[in-house]
Amino acid sequence: MRRSRVTIRDVAKRAGVSHQTVSRVINGSPDVLPETRQRVEEAVAELGYHPNEVARSLAEGRTRTLACISPNLIDYTFSSIIEGAENEARSKGYFLLSASAPDETVFAELIRSLVGSRRIDGVLVMNPYIDNRSVFIPENFPVVVLGAVARTTGLGWVALDDTGAGWMAANHLLRLGHCQIACVTGPLNEDCSQERLKGYQLALQAEGLTIDPTLIGEGDWQASSAYHYVSEWLAQGRHFSAVFAHNDRMAIGAIRALREAGLRVPEDVSVIGVDDLPLASYFDPPLTTIRQDMFAIGRAAAQALIEAVENPLAAKRQVRLPVELIVRASTAPRVVREEVV
Repeated sequence: MRRSRVTIRDVAKRAGVSHQTVSRVINGSPDVLPETRQRVEEAVAELGYHPNEVARSLAEGRTRTLACISPNLIDYTFSSIIEGAENEARSKGYFLLSASAPDETVFAELIRSLVGSRRIDGVLVMNPYIDNRSVFIPENFPVVVLGAVARTTGLGWVALDDTGAGWMAANHLLRLGHCQIACVTGPLNEDCSQERLKGYQLALQAEGLTIDPTLIGEGDWQASSAYHYVSEWLAQGRHFSAVFAHNDRMAIGAIRALREAGLRVPEDVSVIGVDDLPLASYFDPPLTTIRQDMFAIGRAAAQALIEAVENPLAAKRQVRLPVELIVRASTAPRVVREEVV
């Protein structure tokens, strides 16, 4: 026989109080005598009562639903961030919807549908400046952007220290004696790519080195783009002893191009990436990389958004998360070989 759901009136009867008093206890109201509060809490525990979250949300004027809009849902970085955000949202009693918007038109449609109909209490927006989608970010609505610093006031944001990532990667190679460091960036319409490039340039400039723009190629996050640039540079007879790729996938593309040209990694050319993918330590050779904690990024973003939903007048959170150098076998000290006359 199916057990009937315990209601707030069942709790009130057991505690000998009105259902309005039970409601005040559940919602943390201070206007309840301590002995009454204790009786209600004991009745809740004895009966195993769980408040109806849907009813509570409606009473609060909230849906307890958040949304995350990402350029796509298949990229490992994006999906890991969403996982972190979903985990944090669930722990706080919120449900997280995920949607992909490959362009600004789809993004605008999603915003109209989700925000205009008040289906959600707040929204996370990933990579808000890859196109003109930022103009559709709603005003006077809880929003947190990820992957970039918000360019308008009133928005919370969570971003990686991408300048630090670029500087850390280049500095590691410089400390190993590499002076000619090729760089394959991510798409330069993305803030993280611009900042990683900036960090790389700052590190070289700090050592008094001249930056060679012909050894900087704009990739697309895919292994094939780094493979293309490194193959092209080698075919042109360009000299470099290290490659900094803006993500791990492109680092793998660079390693393949080097090997096809008969070069060894790291004996002839060192390679470093960014991300620290789960398989990075199993690559051949294991990849030196800059670790970013995607799960932590998502968790911090969800925390910031929930705070904006529940405390509209509070200052918006602005969070920049640190990065970590993970040294493995794809980088090594530069070997200076004497030419045989």
